[in-house]
Amino acid sequence: MISKDAKIGVFGIGLAAYWPQFEGLKERLETYQRDVEQHIAALGGRIVSAGLVDSAPAAQQAGDLFTRENVDLIVCYVGTYATSSQVLPAVQRRKAPVLILNLSPAPAMDYPNTGTGEWLANVSACPVPEISNAFARSRIPFHVVTGLLYPVEGKANRYYERAWGQIGEWIQAATVYHQLGYSRFGFLGHTYPGMLDMYSDLTMHHAQLGTHIEVLEMDDLQERTNAASEAEITAKIAEIHSIFDIAQQGRDKISMPVTEEAMRWSARVAVGLDKLVADFDLNGLTYYYRGLNGNAFEELGAGLIVGNSLLTARGVPASGEGDLKTNIAMFIMDRLDAGGSYTEFYGLDFNEDFVLMGHDGPGHVKISEGRPVLRGLGLYHGKRGYGVSVEFKVKYGPVTILTMTQTADGRLKMLAAEGESIPGETLQVGNTNSRLKFALDPAAFIDTWSMQGPTHHCALGVGHQVGKLKKIASLLDLELVVIG
Repeated sequence: MISKDAKIGVFGIGLAAYWPQFEGLKERLETYQRDVEQHIAALGGRIVSAGLVDSAPAAQQAGDLFTRENVDLIVCYVGTYATSSQVLPAVQRRKAPVLILNLSPAPAMDYPNTGTGEWLANVSACPVPEISNAFARSRIPFHVVTGLLYPVEGKANRYYERAWGQIGEWIQAATVYHQLGYSRFGFLGHTYPGMLDMYSDLTMHHAQLGTHIEVLEMDDLQERTNAASEAEITAKIAEIHSIFDIAQQGRDKISMPVTEEAMRWSARVAVGLDKLVADFDLNGLTYYYRGLNGNAFEELGAGLIVGNSLLTARGVPASGEGDLKTNIAMFIMDRLDAGGSYTEFYGLDFNEDFVLMGHDGPGHVKISEGRPVLRGLGLYHGKRGYGVSVEFKVKYGPVTILTMTQTADGRLKMLAAEGESIPGETLQVGNTNSRLKFALDPAAFIDTWSMQGPTHHCALGVGHQVGKLKKIASLLDLELVVIG
């Protein structure tokens, strides 16, 4: 079971020589640091505090603490001046990414009435360049956030809002980084034959993300599906009806009503999927299996869509066609509370300048515009079998697409774009599909996107998420390209 929140190692800095010179300064800075820690905890971080570090030996002890606790992100709160030699040891041992907080307790000093002690309580900006130099030359990844420690009245409050907005995104990014590093993804079956962009080295995912890939057999699912009880199937059918509307005969020639037999089979397979996820402690699932001539595995593969949509909605993203890289992207978007629905390019509309995007198979029904629909299909195009599929549009408003691809030198690479989901007619073919507008027109967008060598699938989520994705990419040490 993955812990929900990231571990955040926090230490404040100061110069021991100041304490006997300026009475109350140390205690004041310690109060500021406690306020920082409480605010970070409220944003979702599990705090590991090393207290106020004011000497090189104390910094070494802080570094040992952060290493023992295996923190995901180290936060250096700069309360006053400190030499970089007493800061560097605190971050060298764990080698985690560092966030330097340059937060002033007040928007300005009362200059005519400010003495040296008061100045030193407001001088956080002074050591930040020096510390940054030491980190850069030591090859320690770091970022700086500058602003106000506390909210104030007036226009200066924007520095508080901006700083803590950025800190909040860093904490959320660290949480995704933490969860990804402890996650377990199931790989059921094999990749769709011939889709070269989706082939990937499982070791690459272990090495670059820290995640575990559990290779599964169709037998693992079949045994659990066959063991589903009547009570479990009945309960699953009730769950399905509580979430989905049921479509009647559609306009497409392969559309058909959802029969009672098809509903029961989808529910039975969904019960089997629940057991598979529980037994192997999975946080994501990618799958595909062709089957042959109506054999057991073909029937099993054809019944996966509804159950995997339910899994995706409850935080276990499922991607079809054996696309593991997109499964990772879906996981990232889900952990940002953005959804993350399995998606590809469906068409370009040059009259209204939008891109139609969707996919057959599971979708993230929590981000559906209205209730999602189940539609019976007489065949799955490009695949074997027939059964029940999912159809919906993604919620209208801001959206982000994220793909995880692979470079020629074997590095994972992220590619993202922000846009908008807009109202209008879409295809009624038992697939998810949405009208999306991006900053670039459809022709320029697809040209620019394609030149980055993407996987042809992506995760479609709600809201504009690029700011957070940049931070996640930084923590993962992966390239992120933003289009538009």
